[in-house]
Amino acid sequence: MFSSMAARVAELFNGERTVVFFFVSRVLYSTPTCLAPEASLLLFLAVAAFFTEISTEGSRSLSQFKTRPGASSGILLGAVTLPAVMLSRLVLLSRALSEHHVGAEDFVYTSLLYWAVAACSFGVLILCSVLHYSSNDTSSQFRGFPASKFTLFCITFYMTSYYMSLGAKLYTAWHATMNLLWLLCHGVACVALIQHILYKFPYCASIGEAHLVTSGLVLYSGDMLALSLSKILSSLFSVDNTFVEYGTKNEIHIVLQGMLLGLLLFPSFYKSVLHITYLLTSLNKSGAQVGSGRAYRGINRSILFYISLSAMLILVVPVWMKFAEDFHVHPLQWVMIFVFTDPLKRMALCIYWISVICASVLRFYNISKQSKTERILLRKYYHLVAVLMFVPAILFQPSFLDLAFGAALAVFLILEMIRIWEIWPLGHIVHRFMNAFTDHRDSEILIISHFSLLLGCALPKWMCSGYNDRPLVPFAGILSLGIGDTMASMVGHKCGVRRWSKNGKKTIEGTAAGITSVLVACSILLPLLASTGYIPSQHWISLLLAVTLTGLLEAYTAQLDNAFIPLVFYSLLCL
Repeated sequence: MFSSMAARVAELFNGERTVVFFFVSRVLYSTPTCLAPEASLLLFLAVAAFFTEISTEGSRSLSQFKTRPGASSGILLGAVTLPAVMLSRLVLLSRALSEHHVGAEDFVYTSLLYWAVAACSFGVLILCSVLHYSSNDTSSQFRGFPASKFTLFCITFYMTSYYMSLGAKLYTAWHATMNLLWLLCHGVACVALIQHILYKFPYCASIGEAHLVTSGLVLYSGDMLALSLSKILSSLFSVDNTFVEYGTKNEIHIVLQGMLLGLLLFPSFYKSVLHITYLLTSLNKSGAQVGSGRAYRGINRSILFYISLSAMLILVVPVWMKFAEDFHVHPLQWVMIFVFTDPLKRMALCIYWISVICASVLRFYNISKQSKTERILLRKYYHLVAVLMFVPAILFQPSFLDLAFGAALAVFLILEMIRIWEIWPLGHIVHRFMNAFTDHRDSEILIISHFSLLLGCALPKWMCSGYNDRPLVPFAGILSLGIGDTMASMVGHKCGVRRWSKNGKKTIEGTAAGITSVLVACSILLPLLASTGYIPSQHWISLLLAVTLTGLLEAYTAQLDNAFIPLVFYSLLCL
């Protein structure tokens, strides 16, 4: 009886869930009493996500979502990652607020971001619960609460915690209520978006991975959409209708947000242009039969693509930024001014980046065609290239690196659209090149590995652009992916013998190599940062715990580690 119970507990608390449990516990342990409502909400969210995951495990209730083969649902990890990151950021800002390094408005704004991602997480959990309960699937091990009770309980707990936290910090009850309604809209938008992504791009992501992407997209676009709505209401009613709090954003983040949101909205814009042009052509061809889409395939459709893309980036996005953000300089003009403000250092850095990219791409592509090197090792070489490119930039040109990350992401988005839509003349070239580096985690529709590597390095740097008293935080993505993940894969592939689990591929030797390599890199970075005038304040015990938990998560998780590992490491380093 005891052995069967122990086996049952071990089955429920597998490696990934155990590491997530310790991760959440570490965040909660470091949370001060002034953030008690936020901490209680994260704890409740983790428990709800845990029972949702084990309830849907082994059932067919979520089979309508064609998720990535070989990956677990990832509901628990996807639900707690971004809220834990934002709570860790709040812990960091609470230290800064007590020492008067930041203003109260920045703290309140980050609090709103926390409550927004928490609303997204609860929305996805409610969606999974509703689908599971309505499926009448008896194959799962736990039926759980009825969906209506689970939904009511989640919303009630969320609203109660919100008013305990932010209700007293905002100016009026009306203002707090309007913020709450806007935050709940984030949850609704996340539910709609995750269903769209999983249906539109089958076999591309697990539920946890799609949850992380949708929460990030909703969070990233929320304040600009709110500003736009506030300006529209103000112009219609001639009164101040700003209904959410905002933090201060520098010009780099305003430019990046406008351009990236424009690119994310571009597919809908481009399809509308195609549809309108097709209708106009059909009307001009009186009585002629025109097949669906045939008139604008090939070169004609490609010309429309480039014209639409230019119109979006040169006309639509700047007008939107001027209206919503009061950004009166054209984004491209502002970028040129920014680059040539310090032309010697920044142009030299650009030349260095171009040289490294050209040399590595030519070398690795030639190696991939010979088929003598394992695909997984070939992909890890790009992680090392990220270290070579980004570490000098963080040390000497951190603000310019923020802009460069956004430019690289914009280029990746444009190239992926060109590849998917087979836009002449680059479509087939990009597709052939990208296929040389794909593996089982990339589907036939989307290739996401390069996005996850870039964002994994960029997000920790973007999030610490304000006040930061932990010197290693900007390096979280580079250390965990460029060094830790790379060494774990190489050593595990070459020398690994003892596996963490019977069905897994990760080895104890690889994990130990990854943890050790990150600690060695940190021991080199900290004195280097101290020599540049940065006062090191990273405790080695906390650093060892952060590196170990991140390494174990990389060993146990079946999710896309490029997406989760940097965020978990960032969160732990903030503490």
